[in-house]
Amino acid sequence: MNTRMRSAAALIVSTGTCLLAGASGSLVTATSVREWYPDIQKPWWTPPSAVFGPVWTVLYLLMGVSAWLIWRNAEGSARRTALLIFVTQLVLNGIWSFLFFGFRSPGWAALEIVLLWSSIVATVLVFARISRLAAGLLLPYLLWVSYAAALNVAIWNLNR
Repeated sequence: MNTRMRSAAALIVSTGTCLLAGASGSLVTATSVREWYPDIQKPWWTPPSAVFGPVWTVLYLLMGVSAWLIWRNAEGSARRTALLIFVTQLVLNGIWSFLFFGFRSPGWAALEIVLLWSSIVATVLVFARISRLAAGLLLPYLLWVSYAAALNVAIWNLNR
């Protein structure tokens, strides 16, 4: 396989992996969004439910491109370390969905989102050493998770 084909395949795998992670979280989210989430107290600044799907899809695509840039621009232990940190935040992202929507536990999700947010910051910092563009593509994700953390804590406070 030539370099161009290998790079294209890596891009597909990278974005596909991120979208698959998002899809796995949406499996537990779907039922709760219909049966539980509409009935809990939410702050006035909660976006409409229809916003979440498109926003997360764009964020997962940006995350995939970001990881692909690291795969393309780093080698050896630098690549492995950066991508391991990336995968860690991706797993934490999925765990948040299971805690908040699957277990319907905004309190536990609020604690976990601190770990998620910290791992995203770590990913941005490690990626920035390799590719500023890769790090920059994660900034909308970091901002959204910052907003989601505030929303999560507000929901927990309103419903405990």
